[in-house]
Parts: sequence; C-alpha cells; structure tokens
Amino acid sequence: MHHVTRVENPRWLNRLSRYSNPGRVVNVCFFVVLLFSTLLTWREVAVLEDAYISSQRNTLENVAHEFNNQLQINIDRLTFYRNGMQAALRTPLTFEGINRADAEFQRKRALHQWSISLDNRRTLPVHGVSDAFVDETTLLSRDNTLLGNELTATLEVGYLLRLSTTLKRTTQQMIYVSRAGFFIANNPLGSNDETVEQYYALVTSPWFTAHTEHNNPQRGIRWLSWMADMPKGEVRRVAVSLPVDYEHYWHGVLAIEFSLAQMKQLLTTAIQGEAEGEYRLYDRKMNLLASSLAPGTTPSPLSAPEKAQLAQAFEHDDRGGLRFTTRYVNWEKIRNFDGILLRIHNLDEGVRGDFGTISIALGLLWALFTSMLILSWVVIRRMVRNMSTLQESLQWQAWHDGLTRLYNRSSLFDLAGKAAKQSEAQGLSVSVIQLDLDYFKRINDRFGHQAGDRVLTHVAGTIGAQIRETDLAGRVGGEEFCIVLPGASREDACAMAERIRARIHSREILIGKSATLRISASFGVSSSDEKGMFDIEYLQSIADGRLYLAKQTGRNRVCCQDDDSQ
Repeated sequence: MHHVTRVENPRWLNRLSRYSNPGRVVNVCFFVVLLFSTLLTWREVAVLEDAYISSQRNTLENVAHEFNNQLQINIDRLTFYRNGMQAALRTPLTFEGINRADAEFQRKRALHQWSISLDNRRTLPVHGVSDAFVDETTLLSRDNTLLGNELTATLEVGYLLRLSTTLKRTTQQMIYVSRAGFFIANNPLGSNDETVEQYYALVTSPWFTAHTEHNNPQRGIRWLSWMADMPKGEVRRVAVSLPVDYEHYWHGVLAIEFSLAQMKQLLTTAIQGEAEGEYRLYDRKMNLLASSLAPGTTPSPLSAPEKAQLAQAFEHDDRGGLRFTTRYVNWEKIRNFDGILLRIHNLDEGVRGDFGTISIALGLLWALFTSMLILSWVVIRRMVRNMSTLQESLQWQAWHDGLTRLYNRSSLFDLAGKAAKQSEAQGLSVSVIQLDLDYFKRINDRFGHQAGDRVLTHVAGTIGAQIRETDLAGRVGGEEFCIVLPGASREDACAMAERIRARIHSREILIGKSATLRISASFGVSSSDEKGMFDIEYLQSIADGRLYLAKQTGRNRVCCQDDDSQ
C-alpha cells in the first residue's frame, strides 16, 4: 500500500478531464443521435398526420358539396312553387274548371271537412276544414280578398305536384298548407275521413308555426327536424319550408318533408366513391339524422362531453376537426341545411389505411434503428470501458513498481518535485528518507530470488503502513527505497525512519516451508530545513550519503546527519 500527495490540478483542467471522459462522450453521442432520430421520425409522422387530416377535410368538403347540391335541388323546387303561387295570386287562371272549383268551395266551406277535385283529375285534390274551425284560432283566417285566387293557385300547384309525382322526380312529401283552412299534398297523408286531424297536425307542426311574421321576419327558408306523430309511434322527420306571402299578407307555407330514410339516401348518394370513415348528419341540436353505416349497424353515439365540445366549435367556425380518445372527427356546416356533417375516422380504420401503414413502417424503422443504436452503444461502451481499464493498467504500470506496488524511480521524483515546490510555496519543510536492506545479496544467493521478492514485498508493505497519506514512497533500486515527506521537519523524518526500521527488524519473515528470516535496513535522512534547499535530487543525494554512513557504522540504524554523533 502507498499514499500519493494531493497535487491539485487547475480547475479548468479537472473540468475538461471530467467532460472528456470516453464513457461520458459515448453516452452523450448516443443520446444526441437517439434524440435527433426520434425528432425526425416524429416530424415525419406529424407531416403525414397533417396530410392525412387535410385529405380527410378535403374529402368531407367534397361530400358536403354534393349533399348541398341535392338539398339545393329541393330548395329550388320549393322556390319555384312559391313563385308560381304568387303569380297565380296576382293573375289567376279563368277557365270553366277553375270557376267550378271556386263555386264548389263556396258551397262546402261550412262543412266540418271537405275536398275539391277537378273532373279531369289532372290536379291533386284540395282538402279543407270548416269556417268554424278556422275562426277558433287567431293563427288561421279566411278574411282576405284573394281567398278565391289562393284556392285556384293551390290547384295549379297541385297540377305541378301531380306531374312531378307521376314522372317520379321526387319521393319526398310536398305540402302546401293555407291559413285559410285547406291544404294539398303530393302523397296522401291518411284517410279522407281524417282531414280535420291532418290539417290540425299540419298547422301546429314546427315548420308551419316557424313562419309567423314574428318568428320569421325575413320570410326566408327554414330547416327543422322534429318528432312527428306517426301511426307506429314517434319518428323523427326533417322539413324545409318557405312562407307564401303576397302584398304583405301571409297566405300559407310550402314545405317538403323528408323521412330519416330519405335523408340517409341523400347522404349515401353524396358519399358515393368514399369508402373510408363514417359520415353522420346532425341537426343544430346535435340530434343524429342520418349515418353512412350499412342498414342494421348502430352508430356508436357521441358522448355528452364530445357533443358539447363540437357544439362549442360550431359557434366559431364553419369547419374543423377534433381529436377524441380513439377517433378523429372532421366537421363542416351544411350551407343549405341547418345542421352539420361529420366524418368520423376510428383508430383501427386509420391503422388499416395508407396513413396507418406508413406510420407503422416509420415506427418499425425507428424501432429497428434504435435497437441497432442501443446494441452499438453497448458494444462501444464495453470497448471504451476495456480500453479505459487497459489505459489505467498501463498508466499504473508506467508509474509503479510491479513487485512492491510503490512508485518507480521516475514517477517518484516527478511527483516529489511537484510536492517540494508546493511545500516551498506554502513555507513548509520537505524531508527525504533513503533506506537500503542489509545483506540482501546473501538472501538471494542463499534462499533464491523468490525469497528476496518476498522480503521486498514485506518491506514495501511496512513502509506503506507507516507513512502518512500525503507522503510519497518508491523503490529506486534493487533493494533501495526512498520516502519523501512534504511538510515534515528533519526531526519528524528521523522519528518516522526509526519507526520503520524497528518495524522491519521486529518481525521474522517466512521465506520457505520451515525457514524464517529476520532482516534489517539502514536509513539516511535529509531535510530542506537544514540548508533551505528544496531540490529533491539534492536532498536525496544527502540522504543517500547518510545511508552509507549508517552502513559503515554498523547497519540497522538511522543516520540523520553527516557525522555519527546523534
């Protein structure tokens, strides 16, 4: 065992040494490469995701455009009928059939319920209720000077409705409901015996009451969805309606009613060619009207928080997208409808699509690259560790004596010179002990070199056990040792030399199976406090001279000055 003086390096050198550690450099390089590979992969996935979202939005926009076109056809038809009625109110037709219809109305208007059909059956029948029924509510009225014109205009619209139904250009329920107590529809609403009930249901429907001057001052188109009372229970329906006004008088409402099956058919037609994702049509209150799923498949409902989040988004934008737990929702408001169209893309659909395939490929490539990087890091780390161990071993061998494990001559004097300069700068002494084993050649000649090596090892261990932590010890010759004591006076050095001498001579060394040997050593001591000299080679030469003086005066002794008087 030996101790090395703590010669402080500059702070910047210690810091540079710490950061230039090969293992640390390998770790930093590995982390940087892993970080950049992850960032690049993430960036590619983000670019793909943006492209995917953009593609989804474009697809939804195309479907919404087609859906709007189909709705616009019905809106144009409704506007056409209203323009026709307004023209008929201004200039009614005058032929015998129309005149007979007006006369028949005057005869029947007091009946509980009635209907009027022209003899040639080219128009649809007009169904109505009595004057007494109309007088029961302020919403209805027959007190207008154009009542006859309105009846004939209704019959003209009936002709157009019958023609469109015959040509199968429309399957929706098209209705005109007058405030004067009559209505006309392209498809029968029920039995003729239920005219009063039918009329009452029509004038109390949401799409009719929505067109009062108070509820619709702009007199524009209104879309509504509501629960209609049907024979088999409540069924949600959708209607687009338009008020019929002439000379600032509200005559009635033209409406087209759609069943949910018809809305689904419109949606299915709009999404032809788009197989991915699910499309859903919602009204403004987030009630589901239609889905693109196959018949018999129930759409997974949106949760209350999801609906609330979508409703909040609708208030600020006409289109957008939201990401939920396992699905991505694109949405767009319908221009010709009071509702929105959603495109819902689930996670499993995304994985099966092109985007998912590319993302999985990128993920696998990243995992493969990361695995190879980790494997390379492990191998390089092991190589660096082995190289560091080898370097430390070579460095240790370059600085130490392999047998005694003390410093060799060159490293001892190199370190001792630095320690001497540090002691001089601090105003402290430095002392040198030189020792040589007595009759060591005889031991080698008599017992062999292995016994001599055991003796040297024993002496080195004894020296290491006695010196201080800041002292330096080394083997400078075959059986010659040198000890440098920074900060120690000559008296301190002499006392330590005496302790080492006594310790060496006090023990017998086992050098064979049954052979023991007691050895001794001679010591010479010098110190800088004698002449103020801090040169280690000079102090070592003084101590070496006193060592030989100790051998000449009997061996196994310590000589601390040039003459023998102690």
